[in-house]
Amino acid sequence: MKQVKSFLKIFSLTLLLAGGAACTGNFDEINRKDYEVTKEEQGRGNYNIGSTLRGLQGLVVPTKEHLYQFIEALAAGPFAGYYGTTLVRTDKFETYNPSVDWQDKTYGDTFIEAYPLYRDLLKLSDDPVALALAKLLRVTIMHRMTDMYGPIPYSKVVDQQGGISLNVPYDSQEAVYKQMLKELDEVTAVLKENITMNPEAFRKFDDVYYGDISKWYKFTNSLKLRMAIRMSYVDPTTAQRVAQEAVAAGVLTENTDNAEMKVEENRASMVFNGWSDHRMGADLISYMNGYKDPRRDKMFTKVEVPETVDGKSVNVSGFAGIRIGINVVNKESVIDRYSKPIISTTSPYPWMNAAEVTFLRAEGALRGWAMGGDAKSLYEEAITLSFEQYGLPATDAIAYAANASNTPQAYTDPVDGTYSAGAVSDITIAWQEGDEYTERNLERIITQKWIAMFPCTVEAWSEYRRTDYPHLLPVVVNNSGGTIDDTKAKIRRLWYPPSEYSGNRQYILEAVGLLGGSDNGATRLWWDKKPRQ
Repeated sequence: MKQVKSFLKIFSLTLLLAGGAACTGNFDEINRKDYEVTKEEQGRGNYNIGSTLRGLQGLVVPTKEHLYQFIEALAAGPFAGYYGTTLVRTDKFETYNPSVDWQDKTYGDTFIEAYPLYRDLLKLSDDPVALALAKLLRVTIMHRMTDMYGPIPYSKVVDQQGGISLNVPYDSQEAVYKQMLKELDEVTAVLKENITMNPEAFRKFDDVYYGDISKWYKFTNSLKLRMAIRMSYVDPTTAQRVAQEAVAAGVLTENTDNAEMKVEENRASMVFNGWSDHRMGADLISYMNGYKDPRRDKMFTKVEVPETVDGKSVNVSGFAGIRIGINVVNKESVIDRYSKPIISTTSPYPWMNAAEVTFLRAEGALRGWAMGGDAKSLYEEAITLSFEQYGLPATDAIAYAANASNTPQAYTDPVDGTYSAGAVSDITIAWQEGDEYTERNLERIITQKWIAMFPCTVEAWSEYRRTDYPHLLPVVVNNSGGTIDDTKAKIRRLWYPPSEYSGNRQYILEAVGLLGGSDNGATRLWWDKKPRQ
């Protein structure tokens, strides 16, 4: 994989080139490969506008297999308790010492690919809806980036003349959030004004909602709600106001509202089915096994797992996950011992679903906010929505939500037992009434949301850091040199790659100063302020 050398430096040079025709490394090649059209063809039928919108959509959850692997499967996925890698190597995100090229790709590629597209659309269009959607997509993409790193280049990237440069000072995460919320207000104003627009205007250029502006409006409000909840421990007043405004305006409430990008070929399936570099994480499988969750058959493949029957160890068909940070000696000997996500070349890329949004509302109601229902009812409604998403009947969801006995399962290593571990939580599913159970009910909300939002890795990892839920197994091998005490708090952020210190030193040092701590995985982000014992 090609190592990115100081993406800010390279990209700054790119933007100086006339007309944007020449770009960094393989930028033109990438775009030609994706769209296979000439400049003349791009001018027909608003193709130029549509292709940039589709390109931005493809960066919310990366649709290119390598970038998907870096962000979703190698970094955020393991930290969220979703995935573990079968790769035979000792320098990886899971063990807190990823190689330099992994660091460069994970940080730089999203910026490098997103901003030329954003720049092009600003230059090509004066259509208010197209510009609003572009602004929304930039926020959605960069929200994930700031939640992984903290300070990022944001408010100063686009100048008053419409020019774009990444060779600018970074914004603190607090400033990024404030700017994003302002921009989302601007987006909702435009979308609301055009909410009845004929979907044909953008249908062929929209792989998420096929031009349905009313659904984009709901998604925008739901993103505001997601961000508001993220701020709940650092700025509860603003968080409550934004959350209540978002819910009142209208958020995702039905599975027909779910935001997911449809593609002709899901290239991410290669990561799990072709390369077999990753398998399901021990944490998610252990929770769902303990809950006897019927969604497992819809979400994961079955493997042979050890089970004690009449005092004897036998193998049965079931679900098994891999611990993060283990020492894999032979990849081929273990890949069939662990479950993998059910994903095919026709699967969409999930962004946000109605279940997650309803869990967000449940947490808001638990805090006393006006969320259009009480916390218990919204919690149970969210579970039902998740079951419905997987084609399971409401009766199954009702029985599951009422279960007051099942708890997360201890982890049994299916290979040889080396990495087996006890259960990390005793949280049950059924809601408990009474103020004394507020924190336990918060754990329930986050745990069930974590299950329901799979495979949204960055969001799951962010919510874990914000709330400390669900409880997760410590990494087996910790190569952070003592920087991250994984037994107390798992990694809190990704750090900037070394190439930024050599190629963009001034602004990186300023960015580190905005962190409030050292540039390492133990420093908490701005919103990571929950009081801890």
